[in-house]
Amino acid sequence: MAFDPIKLRPGNVEFLVRRAQGEGLFIGGVWGQAEGGADFATLDPATGIETGRIAAASASDVDAAVAAARGALAGWRATMPVERARILWKIADLIEAHIDDLAELETLDQGKPLFVGRWAEIPGAVNQFRFFAGQAMAIEGQTLESSINYQPAGRQMRTWTVREPVGVVAAIVPWNSPLVLTAMKLAPAMAAGCTVVLKPAEDTSLSALRLAELMAEAGLPAGVLNVVTGLGGQTGAVLAAHPQVDKIAFTGSTATGRAVLDAAKTNFKRVTLELGGKSPSIVFPDADMGITVPGVANAIFFNGGQVCIAGSRLYVHRSVHDEVVEGVAAYAKGLKLGHGLAPDTQMGPVVSARHAERVEGFLNRAKTDGATMLTGGERFGDAGTFIAPTVVVDVKPDMEIVREEVFGPVLVVQAFDDAEEVVAAANSSEYGLAASVWTESLSTAHRMISDIRAGTVWVNSHAMYDASLAIGGVKQSGWGRDSGRQAMDNYLEWKTVCACV
Repeated sequence: MAFDPIKLRPGNVEFLVRRAQGEGLFIGGVWGQAEGGADFATLDPATGIETGRIAAASASDVDAAVAAARGALAGWRATMPVERARILWKIADLIEAHIDDLAELETLDQGKPLFVGRWAEIPGAVNQFRFFAGQAMAIEGQTLESSINYQPAGRQMRTWTVREPVGVVAAIVPWNSPLVLTAMKLAPAMAAGCTVVLKPAEDTSLSALRLAELMAEAGLPAGVLNVVTGLGGQTGAVLAAHPQVDKIAFTGSTATGRAVLDAAKTNFKRVTLELGGKSPSIVFPDADMGITVPGVANAIFFNGGQVCIAGSRLYVHRSVHDEVVEGVAAYAKGLKLGHGLAPDTQMGPVVSARHAERVEGFLNRAKTDGATMLTGGERFGDAGTFIAPTVVVDVKPDMEIVREEVFGPVLVVQAFDDAEEVVAAANSSEYGLAASVWTESLSTAHRMISDIRAGTVWVNSHAMYDASLAIGGVKQSGWGRDSGRQAMDNYLEWKTVCACV
């Protein structure tokens, strides 16, 4: 499908012109070029057309960004909580006011259908800033009755705890849902009084740069947010290992998460990691098929399967296996693929040619291993990076496509006969991010909730979140939680005070 960049919204045309002028880094409240003017292309994945140039930050640029964050820390930490809350709420208002522009940038950058950003993800980003605006005014310590019995005669020991910001945060975010995942890092960090150096994914930096403009407009003091764009193996690696960074908040692959952990050892940085998933959807015979079939299909095909919590493993009770699989395959075949800005598009491309080749490799190896592609299983169209929605059957538990995170519109299906069998299968993965259970039985649902090892379990639904709910996993799906009140713990340290009075 041909795509004419001139048809972009006027605000985005102006934004891309600003970025084309070379001012791609936001450091200390000032826009500027990367050292030596280094940059790289950003592409529309649906067409392969270059849409702009992104600054490639050097090590010295990262140094400057971290120094700016360090310089702003004392002032932001001392800012009254109500003022931090006011600014975060204003940021939310500005995101909401520019939601159509931001949704278009997300589609242009990542490929997702416009409605995904416009009606799901960017409202989620708005809610993150509003939720954590409230949390900024709800930071609590504790007063404790101690049992210290060796204080001087006539004196009493008073003991309490306080919460303090951890310091300078390196926020490293992925490309699949750029703006909302960025908000999940920035909002709680800033509510806690931390300053941030943000490293967006190289494939999807546009909305982060536009967000920086809006945050400055909201009155965020210079240096509280700094944005360095560039390649993950260069800019991101330097930021993660930087000795003046106190905390890394990372979302991405498990493999990269291990590299982040290694980098954190330089000065024992605090680390939270939201990593990979291979989430099971489990369908019991009594499930309501009217919501189950579209529900498990959306669990994997939403955003082209490029979702960490995607329901990529489908386990169906043998008695309803054929009915469910046929329904999901028909749903997949009926999806309209196209450019995300086209109004009838239901699924866009995957994010890049590199990622399309990776997904295609999984599919080709699965065919060699004996799996059957009930639908899809190949590239789609003659332009862009589209992968046809794919349902894979005739798989065995030890196959790569069953065990590894594909991160594309690829669903593997297996039958089961009883609850014990399916619990063992669901828990056999090295990941433990999420799961969904489809049943009308309350006792079955509660048993599955208890027995499945995952950070989130949905019942008769999948991928339902809001800003008040913690997101994160167990096993190799990460450490810590994003979103919810629990996310504040990522950015606050405990200090114990003992006073002899």
